[in-house]
Amino acid sequence: MLPALIATDVDGTLLDADELVTPRTKAAVRAAVDAGTTFVLATGRPPRWIPPVVDALGFAPMAVCANGAVLYDSATDRILSAKTLSVDLLAELAEVATRVIPGAGLAVERVGRSAHDAATPQFLSSPDYEHAWLNPDNTVVSLEDVLNAPAVKLLIRKSGASSADMAAALAPHIGLEGDLTYSTNNGLVEVVPLGVTKASGVDEVARPLGIAAGDVVAFGDMPNDVPMLLWAGLGVAMGNAHPDAKAAADEVTTPNTDDGLARVLERWWL
Repeated sequence: MLPALIATDVDGTLLDADELVTPRTKAAVRAAVDAGTTFVLATGRPPRWIPPVVDALGFAPMAVCANGAVLYDSATDRILSAKTLSVDLLAELAEVATRVIPGAGLAVERVGRSAHDAATPQFLSSPDYEHAWLNPDNTVVSLEDVLNAPAVKLLIRKSGASSADMAAALAPHIGLEGDLTYSTNNGLVEVVPLGVTKASGVDEVARPLGIAAGDVVAFGDMPNDVPMLLWAGLGVAMGNAHPDAKAAADEVTTPNTDDGLARVLERWWL
């Protein structure tokens, strides 16, 4: 099978340990794109965190962001679509999250018309929200202000906790209201609208192009990649992947630190 579309996660998959695209991976991706293959980023990242990836790749692909909730055209810097959690649903989810996970802090991701739409405050967190990564770009506001407008993603964070344990505790309460997942095991769980996954986001790109799931090769490393790995004709987990991602994949390649993505693409290109 010569894939018609490549869909890849970013962190832990396309990028190496230094958050770079290695020369080998860049060459393999470039060869596929030059041959006419569609290349799509599928990430938990918001659109505003896509430009560094574009710079590393050397071209601007379509990006499925926020675990499938946002379709972002990085070439034109336009948000093409966004699926949101309503204000009423955010209030329900916040009540459940803080009751089931005592001490959890909450944050939301919103999008405007472009990656850095100044008219839309994009990453809002409550005062007790502790970040799971370095160099956060949030705005601290009251919990009421966090929840007062629709959002593409709700983030539930408890420092020192396990994301897997948090997700297991929340699933019975949230599973019928939103899609619950995580991309790090560092005490951070993410909720997007029900039915929204990386698979649904990539399908939103592929379908108008006449590309079926069977013609897609997808790469990932964490539980938020599982729906996409199951959906794609060929789902590839990285050697460094979470056990759930490996179990969902058709095959496991080498880690992101050893050009795992490139090694698969080189079967068809280069």
